[in-house]
Amino acid sequence: MKRKFVVNLIFLLFLNVLIKPLWIFGIDRNVQNIVGDESYGLYFALFNFSMILNILLDLGITNFNNRNIAQHNFLLSKHLSNIVGLKLVLAIVYAVFCLTIASIIGYNKVQFHLLFFLIFNQFLISFTLYLRSNISALHLFRTDSMISVLDRSLMIIICSVLLFTNTVKGHFRIEWFVYAQTAAYVLTMIITFIVVLYKSGRIKVRFDLKFFLVFLKQSYPYALLILLMSFYNRIDSVMLERLLPGPAGKEQAGIYAQAFRLLDAASMFGVLFAGLLLPIFARMIKQKEPIGQMVQLSFTLIFTPAIIITVSCLFYDYEIMSLLYHANSKDSAEILGILMAGFLGIVTTYIFGSLLTANGSLKQLNIMAFAGMVLNITLNIILIPQYKAYGSAYASMVTQLTTALAQLFIASYIFKIRINWKFLGKVSLFTILVVLLGFASKSVSNWVYGYLGMIITGVIAAFAIKLINLKALYQIIMYKS
Repeated sequence: MKRKFVVNLIFLLFLNVLIKPLWIFGIDRNVQNIVGDESYGLYFALFNFSMILNILLDLGITNFNNRNIAQHNFLLSKHLSNIVGLKLVLAIVYAVFCLTIASIIGYNKVQFHLLFFLIFNQFLISFTLYLRSNISALHLFRTDSMISVLDRSLMIIICSVLLFTNTVKGHFRIEWFVYAQTAAYVLTMIITFIVVLYKSGRIKVRFDLKFFLVFLKQSYPYALLILLMSFYNRIDSVMLERLLPGPAGKEQAGIYAQAFRLLDAASMFGVLFAGLLLPIFARMIKQKEPIGQMVQLSFTLIFTPAIIITVSCLFYDYEIMSLLYHANSKDSAEILGILMAGFLGIVTTYIFGSLLTANGSLKQLNIMAFAGMVLNITLNIILIPQYKAYGSAYASMVTQLTTALAQLFIASYIFKIRINWKFLGKVSLFTILVVLLGFASKSVSNWVYGYLGMIITGVIAAFAIKLINLKALYQIIMYKS
């Protein structure tokens, strides 16, 4: 199982390193620079608004289905026929709920126009993720990996035409960005559906109320967890745009988006880990295999680069943001440092949250997530009026670190995970070394060389102290079971 995890992780990372940074820094960043912080901030707040409520599209179906099909492959065809119908019903519920809330909080005509397309995009994303949950549950990880970058690949092609040719006659608008996403999501959903249909055989879409109720009863704890976590992960920009008056709210949301984009890019790799780990943990738990070594391996592989990324962003926050953005780079640089301090909490969540989800420990996770949501919203209400985007950044950092520690303690208690003091010592030593490398790198006259030198020597240090054991990784990859 360790070999399957490592080999497929390498393939998945390879594809995503090729595609997603190009999307984030080549397309998404350029769009913000072209349309400006206020216009992009409006889009960013609406996007996160639609993201928070998109749990109504899923109600925990995807995570429950991933775990369930991973343990019972024969249920694929039966569940697919019923869940497709259920997803269509939930799409209507989601759209009505979103538009009603948008009307209550006072969105205007321009915001509603963008929101209509963002609502449709969220349906396409949710439906594709459900379909992909079946592919990964069958342990077809390479197929799922290729599909995971398909939407971004299509967006890069479409947006490149709009941004870098004269197709829109040099007047790129934020609406075109949303339309391009819609086209890419439609094509991705169709291709993914064809793949799943090939694996399941012919299906007949059913609207079986009894099945819907039984299935939702089993999946609702997953839905509640996702909803609560969405609140404390995505509410920041929405509260900035709503709590600060006039254009200031949109501009602060745009400044926050500049820094959040890098956090989101770094977190992307954690998402990939979680996508692989959930079905693997689920099958290991069902087969009563020991999970200790898998937990340590996955934690090491994600936490080591996370330390390097976090510390490097703290040392080079202004240089990075000045390189990427035309305006407000000083403000967003300070926000980046705060957000990245919480990145270590995010990657910890991807490991131990996946483990607890695979185990079905939803009650404990939901209590943790509810406390995290209350903490985050409370901090935002207190800090935003005075500190604006800085306040949201601090709220995010505190929430991510607190919830990560909570999940670590819960997992340790449930699975009786013993503390490996030698391993913790290596992690602590590595962190100190990376910080020292950061200070040393600042003495280099050219910051780009200093930054790259810090990253490279940090990776070498991880192998030198055997935090990552290259020989052990090679043996895992070459092992034939």
